[in-house]
Amino acid sequence: MDLDIKKVSIIIPAYNEEKTIEKILEKVLNVKLPLEKEIIIVNDGSTDKTGEIVEKFIKKHPNENIKLINKKNGGKGSALKLGIKHSTGDIIIIQDADLEYDPNDYPKLIEPILKGKAKVVYGSRLRKMKNRFSHLSFLIGGLTITLFTNLLYLTFLTDEPTCYKVFHKELKDILINAEGDKFDWEPEVTAKILRRGYKIYEVPISYYPRTLKEGKKIRWKDGVDAILTLLKWRFKKF
Repeated sequence: MDLDIKKVSIIIPAYNEEKTIEKILEKVLNVKLPLEKEIIIVNDGSTDKTGEIVEKFIKKHPNENIKLINKKNGGKGSALKLGIKHSTGDIIIIQDADLEYDPNDYPKLIEPILKGKAKVVYGSRLRKMKNRFSHLSFLIGGLTITLFTNLLYLTFLTDEPTCYKVFHKELKDILINAEGDKFDWEPEVTAKILRRGYKIYEVPISYYPRTLKEGKKIRWKDGVDAILTLLKWRFKKF
């Protein structure tokens, strides 16, 4: 284990997630890790009670390192950049505010970094066969984005659009300085990491998809934007 790694920062962008935000915070708080935990929730201009719920949660846990950052709505990427900018951890984990991804996967997500095997780890939903997707279109869309990533950057990923992306702090400049402010932040970061010569290590994770009616926010247009972003950063200087 890398003894220089002492803290993990969990960044949670949230937009109108009043139904799930407290539950996911409880799950994140209860995960046992060999590191200090810092939880940063970025309230991306929610119009519901997301911010109020987080404030109450923080008051209920005064001894925990939990921070709330409120901002005007700007998209997932803008929220992630702000949260990462304020993070102080040696490892950074991206966590969605819904309940699709299970924080109990954190130990295996950070293990390759702790053991010095990788600087970047992605949690792959496709590497766990029993996982299901809410609709065939979401599965096909994710596979298409991943295929384009592999073809353009000569890699062998199975799940590029996964939420669970984990980074060593030495990549903070790429994460914070990305141009993308919405869902395009993720393929841009993937592209720049691969162009910098980093290899992305994948581990299988659990996945509990929600439907559009339940609040799933990504749409087919975001998939198109992801492919265009991958093409753009294959050639553009940065």
